[in-house]
Amino acid sequence: MTTSPRTEPARTSPVPGPGLGELPDRDLDRGELVDLVRRVGDRPELWRPHVAFDDEERHYVCLHRDAHLDLWVLCWTPANDTGWHDHDTSSGAVAVVDGSLLEQSLAVGSPDLSRRVDAGNAFDFGPDRIHRMSGLAAGSVSIHAYSPPLWRLGQYAVDASGALRRTSVSYAEELRPIEEPAAS
Repeated sequence: MTTSPRTEPARTSPVPGPGLGELPDRDLDRGELVDLVRRVGDRPELWRPHVAFDDEERHYVCLHRDAHLDLWVLCWTPANDTGWHDHDTSSGAVAVVDGSLLEQSLAVGSPDLSRRVDAGNAFDFGPDRIHRMSGLAAGSVSIHAYSPPLWRLGQYAVDASGALRRTSVSYAEELRPIEEPAAS
């Protein structure tokens, strides 16, 4: 089943089982987010049942959501691309558990800030990061955690005049490249 957040709410369930420890009753810092995505990644019984792939719509499932944290499994093909986006007020962490992803950070007037992230690796970012992600290998899977939990995200495009434009979207919408807005 492909979860399509534009037409139905994200599936949520508490993170089950021992080994994750208690989640704090506060927002997590970036180091704690990296630790959490690595621990969840090491527990495939928590996320493997939700894995599915689709070139048209990236498949993703919310594993846990509370007042301080979102935890997701995302599935990628080489056709999947988030487009440029930010996470509004949330910090985040990503652990690649299968395959490889490409993360590109927005850079103006400097060298390319792209990096390949292979299975077994994780990274974190603050709310100020504008980036995009795409699948490099068929069958790629990643675990994502955000704190505070996602509510709004910003999606970016460069219009015909060269101006960078931000569109605010709900966390429940699938991120994908957006059409460039007309010049104003």
